[in-house]
Parts: sequence; structure tokens; C-alpha cells
Amino acid sequence: MRIVFLDTDTVGELKELKLLEQFGKLSLYPYTSSSDTIERIRDVEIVITNKVVLDKKVLEASPALKLICVAATGTNNIDLKTAEEQGIKVKNVKGYSTDSVAQHTFALIFHLLNHLSFYDSYVKDGKYSTSKIFTNLTKQIVQLKGKRIGIIGLGTIGLRVAQLAEAFGAEIIYYSTSGQNNNRTYRKLPLHELLAEADIVTIHAPLNENTRCLIGYSELQQMKKHAVLINTGRGGIVHEGELVRALNENLIQAAALDVFEQEPLPAQSPLITIEEPAKLLLTPHIAWSALDARQELLRQIVQHIKEFTNL
Repeated sequence: MRIVFLDTDTVGELKELKLLEQFGKLSLYPYTSSSDTIERIRDVEIVITNKVVLDKKVLEASPALKLICVAATGTNNIDLKTAEEQGIKVKNVKGYSTDSVAQHTFALIFHLLNHLSFYDSYVKDGKYSTSKIFTNLTKQIVQLKGKRIGIIGLGTIGLRVAQLAEAFGAEIIYYSTSGQNNNRTYRKLPLHELLAEADIVTIHAPLNENTRCLIGYSELQQMKKHAVLINTGRGGIVHEGELVRALNENLIQAAALDVFEQEPLPAQSPLITIEEPAKLLLTPHIAWSALDARQELLRQIVQHIKEFTNL
């Protein structure tokens, strides 16, 4: 059996990669460009890919291919119709990053609410050492307790965020982007009401026809002046240019994004040139990537191959 992992840099150096050797001849590529994809999988039975696109042209040029393991939950980079027509099984990985994304969501929230960059610099720049008092109250810190958190997308991750927020004493409201979620534990609201009521809005929805550019300038106008917006869901749900405009006009207090309309983020993005950088926290699509989560990702891929090969 020949196995290829096309983009191992997307999961990092994990000892679990060695577990793939038990199934046959293994080839690991840190990165694969579109021009190299066909050549690398032409005679391969099992392909593992995170972001490398396997479209109709690629699949039709891969007659030996029997199994595609997507090192992610989303399968939008695979031509599923062609795969089915050619009898190629496609397996994705679910639930591996729930706690990782939830944790990162709160890391972003607390960074903004507690102004950690400001106070870290205050100490390291030597200003604290010259202070006449033991503390500094320049930036106002607010507690999560008693605040209202509006969750857009109360799926597995959104639900985990809700549970953790409750532990801090926050109130939960949510908006279902599909309209199908009717969780009885929390209060469901239309989007405009959620935006008007929430102190923190956090997005945990997929990108689809219901969510693309869901949050633009008009929606940001509906939020409280002191509100914070978090997006660890998908880029494209928040209109980036209009978010920058809203922050520059002080429509909301701050925002944090881990996902972007285009990834990697273009150097000319308006997010980079915001007037007050402290209002906007940016991380490079890492919410999913806790070591434990990536290890679980590989373990699930190994299990998929075991089931496929009957080993």
C-alpha cells in the first residue's frame, strides 16, 4: 500500500505521523503545490491532505486512489462528486479540535478584556518600576461574570464555549445560522436582537450561503459601544473592511479574528493598517491547533485507514 501526506506542515512535527508507516510505503511532503499534486499521487492508494485541493482533474489522473483522508473537518477541497463516481472513499475528522477552539476563544476574550498587551508593555518598558503605587488603572478591566455572551452558531464548539462561559458567570444567548438549532438551555434570538443585547459576540458557524458576510457595517452598528467581537469560525463571515471601518469609528470596543477571508492574510489587508492596532487582535488560524488536538487528528486518521485496510 502506498500512502502520501501532501501537506504535513499543516499539522506540525508529530510522533503520530510514524503510525502511518504500518500501512505501507509512506511519503511525507511538507507542502504540495497544485502543479505537483498529480505527480505525487498518481500511483498512490491512500492520500492524506489538509488543504491541498483534489479536484476533478487530479482525481481522474489518479487511477490507483482508493481512500482520501482529510486532515480536517471540512471537505470543500475535495471534488466529492468525482470521488464517488470513481469509487474513492473520503474520510474527514470530526470533534478533534472542540476544546482547542473553545480555549483559544477565551484566550482572545481575556486578552481584550484584560488589556494584556498594554499591561505587559507597561511593566517591561520600565514604567511600573517608576510608579508611586503598586498597580495601574489606565485601562479598564471588566469581569466576564454578569456579561451577556452572544454565540453565533451553537454547534459542538459553540456549545462548549457556552458551557465554559457559564462557569465564569456569564449569560448565554445564541443565534442559529441554519434556523434549525432549538437548544432549550439557552435563549435563542434573531441576529439583530443578539447583536443589540450581547456584550461579547463570538462566531462559531460554518461559511455558507447563510453566513457569508453575515457581519458587516450595518450589523456592527447594532452592537453596543463597549461590545467585543470574536471570530474563530470561518473567514468570510465577517466583512473585514467594514469591521476596520467600525473600529476606526468606535462603533464597538474591540475585535479578535483567528480566521480571514484570504489565508494567509494579504500584506495589504485593511486589518493590518487599522488606526489603533490595540483594538484588533489577530492570530493566524491557530485556534484549532493545540498539540493535543493535532495528536487526536492523526489518531483519527490512523483509525480511518485501519478500518479501510481491515488491519
